[in-house]
Amino acid sequence: MGLSVTISAADAQDAEHILKLQYLCYQSEAELYGDWSIEPLTQSLDALRAELAEGYGLVARLGDEVVASVRARLDEDGTVRIAKLIVHPRMQRHGLGGRLLDGIERHFAEQAPETEETASAKRFQLFTGHRSEGNLRLYRSKGYAQVDTREVGPRLTLVTLEKAA
Repeated sequence: MGLSVTISAADAQDAEHILKLQYLCYQSEAELYGDWSIEPLTQSLDALRAELAEGYGLVARLGDEVVASVRARLDEDGTVRIAKLIVHPRMQRHGLGGRLLDGIERHFAEQAPETEETASAKRFQLFTGHRSEGNLRLYRSKGYAQVDTREVGPRLTLVTLEKAA
């Protein structure tokens, strides 16, 4: 009997598992761009915990193992900034990334503003490297369109994609 993947909100107890998975998942990105100093590989556990506390995260579990994750936060202007969508290499190409993206969008779309001064989600935004074809394919299939590019080094241009909430 196989185990099914469950998706739930991430909490502080998940931070160490997420950080280890993040380190594993970003190895291929570092190799693709020839840069092992990228932020996901150098992020501290405390910084990740702060991201979870300031925003919202999801984890996907196969049994007790965290096999995928995503984090996001809502800005004052109504932009939900989605970051670090990661899926364990052995679990890729099974729809987990899309499920997490759908889940994070649903969470923010359903959140009512706490006060009139509090922003509600107007748009979802994320970015990836220009050579990360699998990421770009996923994001485009979920309705994201390129809105900006920014060269951050001789080997890397960041592609920003967005869609309306």
